Amino acid sequence: MVSTLDDTKRNAIAEKLADIKLIQQLIIENEQLFSRESSDSEISDRIRKMLDDDQKNLGVIETVIVQYGIQQQPRNTIQEMVEKIRQIMKGSELSLYEKVFQHELLKHQQVMSGITVHKAAQKVGADVMAAITPLNTVNFENRAHQEQLKGILEVLGVRELTGQDADQGIWARVQDAMAAFSGAVGSAVTQGSDKQDMNIQDVIRLDHNKVNILFTELLQSNDSQKIQEYFGQIYKDLTAHAEAEEEVVYPRVRSFYGENDTQELFNEQAQMKQELEQIKALNPSTSQFKDKVKQLMDAVGDHIRQEESTMFAAIRNNLSSDQTEQMATQFKAAKSKIQERLGKEAVK
Repeated sequence: MVSTLDDTKRNAIAEKLADIKLIQQLIIENEQLFSRESSDSEISDRIRKMLDDDQKNLGVIETVIVQYGIQQQPRNTIQEMVEKIRQIMKGSELSLYEKVFQHELLKHQQVMSGITVHKAAQKVGADVMAAITPLNTVNFENRAHQEQLKGILEVLGVRELTGQDADQGIWARVQDAMAAFSGAVGSAVTQGSDKQDMNIQDVIRLDHNKVNILFTELLQSNDSQKIQEYFGQIYKDLTAHAEAEEEVVYPRVRSFYGENDTQELFNEQAQMKQELEQIKALNPSTSQFKDKVKQLMDAVGDHIRQEESTMFAAIRNNLSSDQTEQMATQFKAAKSKIQERLGKEAVK
């Protein structure tokens, strides 16, 4: 049985990603609450826009977790913290100002967690960097949200202390700060309703990029243990990816992509699975192991090129944006279940 890259460092990153997802869910709950509690139309509108962003960003975080390929539960301390904050937010002990203040701290925590994951990925492996790349956009957007929350806190705080409205120049300053920040990070920041959810092509392409990196890392390594570990990750990633495509994508595209072309994709993946099992039985220290991996890489490369050219074109020409985004959601859900199953099988 080949070993995998599920070592201590990778499991720790998976746990941190689970923490981030749980806190993101709490952030969404808070913003839904604030939009109901606020009587200020300007503040309510800004919170609703943040809520739209954060609901989309939850999808991005879920994509990163599935792409990363290691499922973990949030730490007990984070679960306890989230439950305490949830109860505080629902109660009447704190004013809206105090609740938003706590919310801004959660945003700061998300930013720092995202940066920490990014820095840790740089140390652990190029495949991890590829998997967590979409998280960068979430990090940037959370920074922009922090600027808006600072403005909201000033307005609410002045009203709470004086009963009067704050200088409305606050919003102009907030917009200037957001514009300056957006300029600093360039096109990586997406704003409000202009941002779209990932479609099925985006999600599949992320998988393709990650496995290509893993193949490169394996073939460049001379350490038999690392070679075995890289193959273990390739085995898990390709298996989950193939089964999710066969469950969600190929049946959906068959009617417009064509019976023959779709069946060809099924056949290629069946052959890929056989090759994975053959390599799995080999000694990673032999030259035959790398030769077989190279053959597999070439076959997977041909498969990728077909999907990203003709299949992607057929999807663009026949499905709406909503349909491709819905398919991405279904694909991620299927892949997550497959990953859980593979994880349980590995433990047996």
